[in-house]
Amino acid sequence: MTVLAHTKVTRQDWLDAAMSTLIETGVEQVKVLTLATRMGVSRSSFYWYFKSRADLLDGLLAAWEAHNPAAMIAQAELPSQSICEAICNIHKCVVNPALFDIPLDFAVRDWARRDASVKARVTAADARTCAALAAMFTHHDYDPQEALIRARVLYYMQLGYDAAELNESWEERLANVSHYLLAFTGRPPRPEVVADFAAYARAHTGENS
Repeated sequence: MTVLAHTKVTRQDWLDAAMSTLIETGVEQVKVLTLATRMGVSRSSFYWYFKSRADLLDGLLAAWEAHNPAAMIAQAELPSQSICEAICNIHKCVVNPALFDIPLDFAVRDWARRDASVKARVTAADARTCAALAAMFTHHDYDPQEALIRARVLYYMQLGYDAAELNESWEERLANVSHYLLAFTGRPPRPEVVADFAAYARAHTGENS
């Protein structure tokens, strides 16, 4: 991270440093002095923006909520001509870090295992996301109960997929997109839907073969 000595840092600078530390070393190291040293500034400037470390941690959770769950919900609500196209909108979160920060998600969920209040907020965010995904399925004529189960399968499989570290290339993953879509929906995708998603994925992962 760029050293900001002799520079007035902003609230966002503190949040960015805290987020990087959370991802790299865990919430235990998100401390005012540690972050000040990391940025090369006086820790007194911290109190211009935050009342306490707890206030900073709340800001981190709010940033996660506004980024990852909110992005997936927004993707679920995009117009789509078919359920397979709708799920490809969700999968854009996986290939575009601007939509969904996977390392941050891992870090927040690890934090939640240690803190009941954080767990409650993660659980609430998961419930909102699953509800949006279920609504996406019902919009495409699935029974409400089936829609909920398919939403959970889609969501929790996606969260666990990267944690499994299968060490496959993006081209290997893309070769299986049509099979995953069939498994998630019970409906075969149109070739153009798969092709459009593959082009999007290559554009955002640098896989242009």
